Amino acid sequence: MAPPRSELFAPDERRALAPYFTDVDGPVFALVNLPEVVKGALFARYSRSGKSLRRLFLDEFLPGGAAAASEAPSAGLARAGELYEKVFFEYGDDSVAQLGGVHLACEGVSNILTKVLERGRLMAYLEQSTRYVPYTDRPGGRWRYVVPPELSDRPELRARYEAALDASFATYADLLPRMRDFFARRFPRPPDLPAPAHERTVRARALDAVRGLLPAATRSNVGIYGSGQAFEALLLRMRAHPLAEARETADRMLAELDKVIPDFVRRVAVPDRGGLWSRYLATIREAAADEASRVVAGHPAEDRPAVTLTEFDPEGETKVAAAVLYPFCGLPDDTVLAAVRALPREEVRRIILRAAGERTNRRHRPGRAFERTSYRFDVLADYGAFRDLQRHRILTIDWQPLTTAHGFVVPTDVEEAGCGEDFRRAAETAASLHGALVAAGLPDVAPYAVSMAFRIRFVMHMNAREAMHVIELRTTPQGHPAYRRVCQEMHRLIRETAGHGAIADAIRFADHSTGEQGRLTAEENAERKAKPR
Repeated sequence: MAPPRSELFAPDERRALAPYFTDVDGPVFALVNLPEVVKGALFARYSRSGKSLRRLFLDEFLPGGAAAASEAPSAGLARAGELYEKVFFEYGDDSVAQLGGVHLACEGVSNILTKVLERGRLMAYLEQSTRYVPYTDRPGGRWRYVVPPELSDRPELRARYEAALDASFATYADLLPRMRDFFARRFPRPPDLPAPAHERTVRARALDAVRGLLPAATRSNVGIYGSGQAFEALLLRMRAHPLAEARETADRMLAELDKVIPDFVRRVAVPDRGGLWSRYLATIREAAADEASRVVAGHPAEDRPAVTLTEFDPEGETKVAAAVLYPFCGLPDDTVLAAVRALPREEVRRIILRAAGERTNRRHRPGRAFERTSYRFDVLADYGAFRDLQRHRILTIDWQPLTTAHGFVVPTDVEEAGCGEDFRRAAETAASLHGALVAAGLPDVAPYAVSMAFRIRFVMHMNAREAMHVIELRTTPQGHPAYRRVCQEMHRLIRETAGHGAIADAIRFADHSTGEQGRLTAEENAERKAKPR
């Protein structure tokens, strides 16, 4: 069936539209070669007009109309600016700022700052991986770490900081080839696996083993894609942050965003708009910190497992089953729930498993009914594992400051390779520097010195559908052992502590193996798939 034409355009109009729309005839088309602010403004006007989008563009956004059409990159900017002035600033319709997006790169930022950048839910991030990128080079003769601006006027403390981090990186560079040799001996190359694939496996295992030596100050590159609204929220948080690196990076980001989506981020620097918001964020942060020191002072830390299920709904499976049925009946929500409550437990289990369906791979996930119940986990894991788990932005995650209070983890492989003493010495140097920074009145700066082997406490709150995604993804055998252990324990707690056996069974691709051969197996599978049949 031929697609219908949504509107007929004259020949000169078609020529004018062609550079900016992938199809000038059909009802489905994409916008191209237009600034993001113009795309957003077009859609904002779209919601308030009876015209088609392409007609709006010709009539209101293209300078001079169809007769004067050109492929100038500034097409529609003047009209977009006028529209945002009215809709965004006068009417306060923030939703229009969701309609334009930007790809932005932040290079050479600390791993402390990457967690600030990646906090927002409604953005997409890609971060340089410590699993695939060795930090053994010294561009400009310096190891790749950030020196916090707060140390610029403290020469003695800065010298101690740089000496300690230089030593950590030197230990990392020394242990990396030793661990590579260790894994090459432990995992000999299978006859049918090409040497480059085997080398990738060995190198990844070695990088995993020594990444705990890298300090949180280690530089990283982050790619971000987000809407104007998401960037505005991020910049407001960063401008309220206690770290100078965050505030300075926010200023650089704002300058670059102002070149591509100026109307979307204009409020950030307005004193009675963005300035007021940022002060509000800083104030509530300080108030919460003050209340925490008052309320929990004197409460001793207790020994507990690394992963604890602190909150769940005993009726969770009943509610999920009711949510499964709700869209297919004409009854109120509470009536459906009452009907499911009357069912035997096995009937509830059957509903849940049928709703999960025959999942043939972990990307097959059931619908929103599984969002009806949730789990809250308190986790104590090394900072490296936290970095990976923190990026699951759909769930709710919050964390405490990175300190040395919870100790550090020496990987078993490092001990077996005879590198444990070197690893411990570097971690103890980091702990000493952290203490010195705190004693100097710089508690917010002190985390830069802490190596990724040290543990951090954080909470993860997720519904059952997101738990399925996180647990199955992060327990794959080729994953890092640290976060695999966390997610394996989450799966066990859902089954045994929450008593949600049906939901645990629906999470069928959770892998509880040791993962010893995981990376090697993944490379072998990739090679088999790549071979012509």
